[in-house]
Amino acid sequence: MAKVHISNVKVLDNPAQFLNPFQFEITFQCDSDLTEDLEWKIIYVGSAESEDFDQTLDSVLVGPVSAGTHMFVFQADPPDPTTIPAGDALGVTVVLITCSFRNQEFVRVGYYVNNEYLDPEMKETPPMQPQWDQVTRNILASNPRVTRFNIDWEENSENNENKPPPSDIPNQSQQHGNMAAGMMANPVLGKVEGLAALTWFKCRQ
Repeated sequence: MAKVHISNVKVLDNPAQFLNPFQFEITFQCDSDLTEDLEWKIIYVGSAESEDFDQTLDSVLVGPVSAGTHMFVFQADPPDPTTIPAGDALGVTVVLITCSFRNQEFVRVGYYVNNEYLDPEMKETPPMQPQWDQVTRNILASNPRVTRFNIDWEENSENNENKPPPSDIPNQSQQHGNMAAGMMANPVLGKVEGLAALTWFKCRQ
């Protein structure tokens, strides 16, 4: 049984300019004390055609985590526009929030993202080269897709990070690709490390 459950995610600063940071307020419940860190990531899917264009915008380690309810704001820089294919600059894509324990991903939350020009002329006749400072990003916050994976939570097991995944669970690359591809096929519109802007605190009762 999972020891950590995401109870709420709020998308902050949305809609926003494409070049603005991503901001998510994440609330999660921990059923028992964890002596090791949780690793959180924000991943931007640059193209539906290939995972080669996926960008990990940031990753943070949070822990040790005590039993109870916790909340933090996860902020990450926008994707590097120079690595996004011009044909995928506008339209619908996906942003993923993932969480792992002892190198095992156990949950991911996916959101559709629509990138478009607000200027009517640019929307009617987009420039050959994307003008990123004119692009608006709109995350479909009301319709997240949550996927959970079974992992080994026992902290006394050795070399867990070197164990292959169970045969009935695809590896992380397959998990990532399958979820992103599935979403794109049906588009609809205390220690903290790795991010100075991250705030983390235990919710007061």
